[in-house]
Amino acid sequence: MASGTEDAANRYGRLDVWPAAELMTALWEGQTRALAACVPALPAVAAAVEAAAGRLSGVSMSGGQGRLVYAGAGSSAMVAALDGMDLGPTFDWPAERLVLLIAGGLDLSRGLAGAAEDDEGAGRADAGRVGISAADVVVGLSASGASAYTVGVLRAAREAGALTMGIASSAGSPLLEAVEHPVLTATGAEVIAGSTRLGAGTAQKVVLNLFSTGVMTALGNVYDNLMINVRPENAKLRRRCTAMVARIAGVDEDAAGTALERHGDVRRAVLGLAGLDGADIDRLLTETGGNLRRAMERARPTPRK
Repeated sequence: MASGTEDAANRYGRLDVWPAAELMTALWEGQTRALAACVPALPAVAAAVEAAAGRLSGVSMSGGQGRLVYAGAGSSAMVAALDGMDLGPTFDWPAERLVLLIAGGLDLSRGLAGAAEDDEGAGRADAGRVGISAADVVVGLSASGASAYTVGVLRAAREAGALTMGIASSAGSPLLEAVEHPVLTATGAEVIAGSTRLGAGTAQKVVLNLFSTGVMTALGNVYDNLMINVRPENAKLRRRCTAMVARIAGVDEDAAGTALERHGDVRRAVLGLAGLDGADIDRLLTETGGNLRRAMERARPTPRK
């Protein structure tokens, strides 16, 4: 199967002797083409966001909650890992609800294992090893859409009933055919032929940014445009959390800081400033699935007729 990501564009012949300024312009143009390739994919990404949020907000038959599973090989795996590892600090996504499946394993001390991407059986085995089930959402990335490892993960995941999404830059590729939610970013030939860490990699990063942010927003981790579940692990983030509490609750930053110190996080601090005690805060957040907006609506007293 021919892949646009592997084609060599004639316009970049003798690229190795181009002046640096012309090379930078060509590389930048490749990046802008990658961004443009994401626009037609937005409806597919939106559909995947809605489906994934619905799946992850539920409770499985075993009583647990579903996980977000990212799978990839090579630079695609690094894009997936970068997005996944940021979900905890940014949205307080639990570590036990994130799974990273990388061809060749997670030990990257010796670099990426290039040959590992050709092993579909290893992908299937890894999917079985982590116990992918119908409660999970599995996202696979491959620029060419032909990474056997990633396709193996996705095929096994779909057979297990998981919700599956694939991101690739080659139409009709095995990866896109293996999933319920295919997302095509038709980035075409790279400036440096086959170097998919360039345009295709940028498109993957953009789509995954949009997808994960959309899912986390739908799951109640954002209020207005504020990341209310960010972990206040350093001084900058503690100041940000204080400012969010002040803005949402309509109090000054001294009162917000006191409430944040007492209650521990933005949602609880806001509800505490609304006059609720700890037990009522816990109850409301449990009843609303942690959604601050819905919890605040329930906390407001019903007007007398």
